[in-house]
Amino acid sequence: MLTRGTPATARRPAGSSTVTTDTSTRRPAWLILAAALLLSIGLAAPSSQAAGPLTVAQGAAQQDGSAQTVRGYVVGQPTATTTVVRSGFPNDYALALADSASETDPGRMLYVQLTSGFRDAWGLRSNPDLLGDRVDVTGPLEAYFSHAGLKSPTAIARADGGDPGDPGDPGDPPPTGDGPWDDTYYASAVGLTGAALKAELHDIVDDAQALSYSQVWDALKDTDEDPANSANVRLLYSGESRSKSLNGGDVGDWNREHVWAKSHGDFGTATGPGTDVHHLRPTDVQVNGTRGNKDFDEGGGAVAGCSGCLTDADSFEPPDAVKGDVARMVLYMAVRWEGDAGRPDLEVNDLVDNGSAPRMGRISELLAWNAQDPVDAFEMRRNDRIHATWQGNRNPFVDHPEWAEAIWG
Repeated sequence: MLTRGTPATARRPAGSSTVTTDTSTRRPAWLILAAALLLSIGLAAPSSQAAGPLTVAQGAAQQDGSAQTVRGYVVGQPTATTTVVRSGFPNDYALALADSASETDPGRMLYVQLTSGFRDAWGLRSNPDLLGDRVDVTGPLEAYFSHAGLKSPTAIARADGGDPGDPGDPGDPPPTGDGPWDDTYYASAVGLTGAALKAELHDIVDDAQALSYSQVWDALKDTDEDPANSANVRLLYSGESRSKSLNGGDVGDWNREHVWAKSHGDFGTATGPGTDVHHLRPTDVQVNGTRGNKDFDEGGGAVAGCSGCLTDADSFEPPDAVKGDVARMVLYMAVRWEGDAGRPDLEVNDLVDNGSAPRMGRISELLAWNAQDPVDAFEMRRNDRIHATWQGNRNPFVDHPEWAEAIWG
């Protein structure tokens, strides 16, 4: 009988007790022994998929985009890079896993993105009893919320053998709605897609209180208050915390940034789209000037006073931490302002340098940013404050980010 790996030319001649072998392919005995030793102590070349589940610590250390299965305890829901909540879960968009069910340090956790197909079964708002359960999650090891993470999972299962979640088919209809406003505010929009969803959301959000431009100062001091310092506002783009009293137009002040540039549709600051707080944010005066009226796209040179901002002649790229915020504000404006009562009909397109046309781009980047940067607690609070105190309407893409793809995807 031939030994595995022996060339086909090896034969035992009749009447002979020896085997003749083609020695040109024979491996030295020392090499065979060395390979066996490496395998026995685990130093052989690694595969792209680990043989068994990684621990959370291993998954957090291996942020290389490889597809792996990580086993850990569900310890809460991440809402920011250093914030994990264990009650009052705002949505079903994410899980935090740890190697101990009692872990409280976000630095020892792995943040798991829950895409739409997994939210009903594995989201903590819908399934708060999952807290403390041990689960296996499979997917690419990539940063999420600017934190060690696992994004776009392909399977989730309880470590005790529970059935994995079904990620669903891209052609499936959108979720029927599981948000806190779906039975009331969004009831007529739930289940719609495409142009029908856009039109229905317009009718819903268009019922709003109009503000004057001077009222916007007071609104922003409330909606964008720094959670860590009630005397300050948090600036868009730079992320800096700055005194509420420093609103104005001088260097060192903050002013009112129109995320949908007011020249794109020439609507100015008269009551209407120019005073809609859902797209107005406190911004450093100089950074605001650099952004100007440029469309949003990736690339360019660094922007002074704003780490992570890039700009070129016709576009502006915000930092990763607020890319989703920017996208959801722009998409809101395209739904809210549809040409009614002499107002401009604002629409998104896939261009830059849109000039004075009532258009803003690039939609392909905005959709990517919406998916890349999930809604966080600051954005949720802002939406709630605008609804409860200032305009009486909501940004539907903060409540349902998946509706962006349902309309423009």
